[in-house]
Amino acid sequence: MSTSSEHVSEASATREEPELKRVLGPKLLLLFIVGDILGAGVYAVTGTMAGTVGGLVWLPFLLAFIVATMTAFSYLELVTQYPQAAGAALYTHKAFGIHFVTFLVAFAVVCSGVTSAATSANVLAQNLFGGFVVNGWMETPGQGVLTAVALGFMILLALINLRGVGESVKFNVVLTLIEVAALCIVIGVGFFAMAQGTGNVGQVFVFTDYQDKGLFLAVTAATSIAFFAMVGFEDSVNMVEETQNPERIFPRTMLTGLGIAVLFYMLVAVSVVTVLSPTELEGIREAEGAALLEVVHKGSPDFPIDQIFPFLAVFAVANTALINMLMASRLIYGMARQGVLPRSLGKVLPVRCTPWAGILFSTVLALALILYVTSDPDGNIVANLSGTTAFLLLCVFAVVNIACLVLRRKRDVNRKVFFTSPGPLPAAAAVLCLFLAGPWVGRDIIQYQIAGGLMVIGVVLWFVTWLINRRADTPTGDPAAIDG
Repeated sequence: MSTSSEHVSEASATREEPELKRVLGPKLLLLFIVGDILGAGVYAVTGTMAGTVGGLVWLPFLLAFIVATMTAFSYLELVTQYPQAAGAALYTHKAFGIHFVTFLVAFAVVCSGVTSAATSANVLAQNLFGGFVVNGWMETPGQGVLTAVALGFMILLALINLRGVGESVKFNVVLTLIEVAALCIVIGVGFFAMAQGTGNVGQVFVFTDYQDKGLFLAVTAATSIAFFAMVGFEDSVNMVEETQNPERIFPRTMLTGLGIAVLFYMLVAVSVVTVLSPTELEGIREAEGAALLEVVHKGSPDFPIDQIFPFLAVFAVANTALINMLMASRLIYGMARQGVLPRSLGKVLPVRCTPWAGILFSTVLALALILYVTSDPDGNIVANLSGTTAFLLLCVFAVVNIACLVLRRKRDVNRKVFFTSPGPLPAAAAVLCLFLAGPWVGRDIIQYQIAGGLMVIGVVLWFVTWLINRRADTPTGDPAAIDG
C-alpha cells in the first residue's frame, strides 16, 4: 500500500473517532510510573525472596532493576520514534511485519495486565474483609461475598476509566501517595530498630541457602521473582497518546520512576532482614504480604499495624489494578486503531474522549478471570498468576529488545532521533530476559502451563479477528493494515 493510501486511511480513522486527550504532564506521568511499579508486587514477593536468599534480599531487587532498566532503554528508543498507544505490539509489527506474531505479543501484554488486575481485585477483597475481621467489626465472610466485592471493584474501575484518564490518573496520585506512606512506615520501623540497637544490620550481607541452591542459583531465582515487582514501567508506553510532548519527557520520567522504585525496594529489603531473624525469614517465604506486616509488628510492637496495615494493602492493590486496566484498555484501543483488532474496539466517547470499547472489553475479560481464579479456593492462584505474568512479560521484553535492534537498522537517517539505547544494550537485555524466563530459575511448571493455555486462547482470538477482517475485506496479514 502506498504512503498516500496510508495517510488517507489514517485521516479517515481520525475523522471517524476523536483523538485522546493529552492530559499527562511529567508529574502525573512520574506518579503513574512509580505507582504502577510500587504496586502489589512488593507486598507479594518480598517474603518469598527473603526465604530464598536470606539477608541478601536487596541484591535480587537491584539485579532485577538493572535488567528492567536495560529493557526500559529499548522502550524509550522505540516510544520516542513511534509515539502511539499500541506499545510492544506496534514495535513488533514494525520490526517483523508478521501479523500473527504481532497479535500474540499484544494478547500477551493485554492478558498479563487484565489477569494481574483481576487477581489484585480478589486480593483487595480479602484484605478489606481481613481488616474488618481483625478489628472485630464482622466475622469472616464466605467466598461468594469476597467474589462479589472483587467484581464490584472491577466495575468501579471501569467507571473511573470511562470518566477520563485525567480523573483516573488523579485517583492514581492519591493511591500512590498512600502506598508510598505504607512503605515509608516499613522503612521507618526498620531504621528505628537499627537506631535502637534491636536490629541486626550485619544480616544485610549474609546469604542463607534455605533451599540448597547455591549462591548463584538462589540469587538468580530470587531475581526472577523480584522482576515481577519491577514490571509496570512498560504500562506507561500505552499512555503515550495522552502524554504531553512524549518524545521529550518520557525518557527522563521513566528512568526517574525506575530509580525511585528500586530505592524504595532496597530500603524495604534492608528493613525486612534487619528486623527479622534468619528463622523468621525462612518462615515467611510462602506467606504473601506477611513479610512487611511482620516487620512493623515486631519492630514496633505498640503500633496497631495488624489493624491498619490490611487497609493500606487495599490501597496498594487498588492502585495496581487501576493502572493495569488503564494499560489494557489503551492497548486494545491502540491495536484496534491500527487494524490488528476489530475497529469497533477503538471506539471513543465523544465528550469524555475515553476508549469506552476497550474499557468494556478489558473489564468483561477481568470479570471472567475473577470468577475463574476464585473457583478453586484451595489453589495458590495469586502466586501462579503473578509468576505467569512475569514469564509472559519477560518473553515480551525479549521481543521488544530484538525489535529495537531491527528497527534501528531500518531507521531513516533523516528522521530526528530523541533517544537511543547505548550500543548493544538491547541484545544483552534480550538474553537476560530469556534467561530469567527459563526453567533453570526454579519457575513452577504450572506457570508455563497457564501461559501455554493463554497463548492457545490467543490463537483462537486471532482466528476470530481474521474472520472479522476478512468479512470487512481487510487482509489480516497486510502489514499496511496496522502501520501507524
